[in-house]
Amino acid sequence: MPGGDMSGGGGDEGSGGINGGGDDGSETPRSRNCATMDVHRQLLARFSSYAQARDEIENLALRYENNPELAQRPGVTRIPVVVHVVWNTPQQNISDGQINSQIDVLNRDFRRTNPDVNSTPAPFLPLTADARIEFFLANVAPNGAPSSGIIRRQTTVSSFGSNDAVKSQATGGSDAWPADRYLNMWVCQLSGGLLGYAQFPGGPAATDGVVIRHSAFGTTGTAAPPFHLGRTATHEIGHWLNLNHIWGDDGTGCSGTDNVADTPNQGGSNTGTPTFPHVSCSNGPNGDMFMNYMDYVDDPAMFMFTAGQVTRMQACLDGPRSSIGTEAAAPRQSSS
Repeated sequence: MPGGDMSGGGGDEGSGGINGGGDDGSETPRSRNCATMDVHRQLLARFSSYAQARDEIENLALRYENNPELAQRPGVTRIPVVVHVVWNTPQQNISDGQINSQIDVLNRDFRRTNPDVNSTPAPFLPLTADARIEFFLANVAPNGAPSSGIIRRQTTVSSFGSNDAVKSQATGGSDAWPADRYLNMWVCQLSGGLLGYAQFPGGPAATDGVVIRHSAFGTTGTAAPPFHLGRTATHEIGHWLNLNHIWGDDGTGCSGTDNVADTPNQGGSNTGTPTFPHVSCSNGPNGDMFMNYMDYVDDPAMFMFTAGQVTRMQACLDGPRSSIGTEAAAPRQSSS
């Protein structure tokens, strides 16, 4: 639908049907798989307005990369989160404790207070950076009522894919809260080997946010190795804040880019727990920055963002997500 508006919700045909080609998602995937780029390509094909928005967002990110002092949020940005737990079996109806464990991980990872950041190889350690972003469960709903920041919806859908059905109550999911005020996180059973996916900034508000497999969410309850440390949400929120995969999504070639200057070029994604150095694309002696949150390694093997990635996220917060995490955008109590 070139030129159409971007008001559509989930349930359309697209990458990963609701049941992911027969895979019910009950088995923990052996390696990380994120459908963000599939969703991105679908939006580019459907909406010319999305393509235009993405161009503007990338131009802003480039200006910030060349002039990091442009950042307008010198302090810490606190982002209200609403977690939509969409469950078909009691096991999928994860506990408040599991949800809180994920928020704790995000706050460590985005503030560079995670203990494992000190495992970063010496050549890369000076590049690690505090993103100055914190997350909290929203305590006020869009209508001004008090909230726990957790929405629970029982569904008849056994597992979801990447077609955004989980983001609409009409297709068995849960409707998004206003994307200009909240980070929407949907937790559900995902099929097709997916751990999660995100929508880059610039897309439809009704589907804005991240989707995470319940067994890759947080550090307790149903969280299962090797994706049991909450890093899937860190990775997907990186996309939500306009970070690309570190290898540039060019397959195994060396021609792609993540548009961040301080991340080495690398030949495709890394999985599992690689050993440093892992050299590709003539990027020796230090090789790939596989321990970056935007690669595909297991949770215990990823533990850092770079200063360049932080600048790119700050550009996103000053640009397409400028209304979120600011006093002006905070939900107001109802006067009634």
